[in-house]
Formats: sequence, structure tokens, C-alpha cells
Amino acid sequence: MSSSPTEILLPHRPTGTLPAVVTEGDRQGLFEVLSTIPDPRDPRGCRYSLVSILAVAVCAVLAGACTFASVTDWVRNQDQEVWDRLGFSDRVPAATTVWRLLIRIDADVLSRVLARWLLARTAPVTMAGRRWRLVIAVDGKVERGARLADGRQVHLLSAYDTSTGVVLAQVRIDAKSNEIPAFTPLMRLVAAQLGSLQDVLVVADALHAQTGHAELLAADGGHLMVTVKGNQPTLHNQLKSLPWAQIPIGSQTLETGHGRKETRTVKAVTVATPAGWRFPTRSRPSESPGPARSRARPAAKRHT
Repeated sequence: MSSSPTEILLPHRPTGTLPAVVTEGDRQGLFEVLSTIPDPRDPRGCRYSLVSILAVAVCAVLAGACTFASVTDWVRNQDQEVWDRLGFSDRVPAATTVWRLLIRIDADVLSRVLARWLLARTAPVTMAGRRWRLVIAVDGKVERGARLADGRQVHLLSAYDTSTGVVLAQVRIDAKSNEIPAFTPLMRLVAAQLGSLQDVLVVADALHAQTGHAELLAADGGHLMVTVKGNQPTLHNQLKSLPWAQIPIGSQTLETGHGRKETRTVKAVTVATPAGWRFPTRSRPSESPGPARSRARPAAKRHT
């Protein structure tokens, strides 16, 4: 069986056995999805279709390509059958053609279109016999090998759906900024992809232990789970004062790597806070309007 990504991404005849679950995304091929991307070129003199070149880029990246040259090398090494499937006849675009076109495509639009397509191709996750919540992991990463026009590396803040493995949205972080201002636009993009943040749990590192983040998610019915460190000293002291020694261990793992051994211990406890947490919380729907009040919330401790 061929290992080419075109076998599953591009239109071709059914091979026999149909998938157990056919989603709307299965019925909508990659070509149809990519055809919604605006073509920035003058239609006069275009030798290759935008859809074909974008399909080449998607398949080549899935196959491990990480540069414009490697994208072109990938398609040149395919046989005539794959070329036909991609929409080429007796020739394929040169590296300069691929480069000139891809740098003009709106990366944000392409990212949203592909994420929406991938989500449509995934069956909903169900967990029988237990409560299940959609968990979105937010983290910032520097893109290896990617450079801006001024030579700077590309720093992205991404939202990752832990149940499907799909990156729902990405926001580029400005050179003179950090991840904190990028959180709100990222969540807006996630809400647009999912339709709502209701009951969604967002997990992030200690940098995002921000009152604004918690208020944003609470207003949309979502939840924020973060590590608390010194950037929230009052809340950190409140959590540190809890009787952790008396709380049983919920989970403990021992990991070895990078020349060291790490023991990770997780404890969880529900606590009543009459004086209130010094961090925004969402009131119960049954509570009457008025000043914001804290309620019982789970608190967790992790030791490394």
C-alpha cells in the first residue's frame, strides 16, 4: 500500500471497506476545502491552480517537508498517478513558484480552514460511565526553521484539542510583546471554531494565571486551569497554606530523563473559602446578582 498522503487526502476511488463513522468532513475532500482560500494572483497567465499547489504543500508537510525546497522535492519524486491526483499533467511547479505563491497566502485564513476541516473529520469523543469535558491546552512555541523578513524567529501561541489532536487556532506573538496579550484573540478564534467555550476547560502554564484570562473564560462559560506561582503571590500563599500533608496522594509518577529523576505528585482537594479566593471565580447560576463571591473550588498541588 502506498504511503503517500494523497491516498487519504485527495479524491480517489473507494478501495472497498468504508469507515465505521462517516463524518461531514469525510464527504468534503481537501480540494473542495482549499478552493475556499482566496487566490492572490492575477488570473491571467496562471499555469498551476492554487488548490493544486496548496494540496502539494499540505501533503508534503505531512510527509516531513519543512522548507519550500523540500516541498518541491516531494512532489517531483512522486509518480504520474500522484501528479494526476494533485492536478498536474506533465510538469510540476518549480521551487520559486511554490515559494512566491505560499508567502502571499493569508496564513491565518489557511490555518482556520484546515482546522475546521480536520475537526469535521473527527468523530465526537464519548466516555461512557464518567463525566467528560473538552480540554484545550494552550502553549507558546518558537517555530523551528521559520523566520520573519527581519530574521526573527516565529513565536506562536497555540490552542490544542487534547481529544482529537487538532490545533484549533494559532496567534503570532509580536516581537515586543509576550503570550499574555495573545490569549484573548486566541480564545476568540477557538470559540469561532467550536461555536462556544461553554464547559470547555483551558489548561496553561503559570504565565497565564491572569485574572483577565479567568474572567474572559468565565464570561463565556469556560474554565481555566493553571499552575500558580509567584506572579500571583496572594493566591499562591493561600494555596500554599492548605494542609497538603494531610491530603492523600491522587497520582504519583517517577520519570527519568535529561540526566535527572523527577517525582510528580498530584493531590486534589475541595475547600470552602469564606473569606474568598483572591482570584476571580464564577458564581452559581442560582445565586442572586451582586458582588462577586467565591465558592468551593478544587485546588491541586504538584510537586516536582
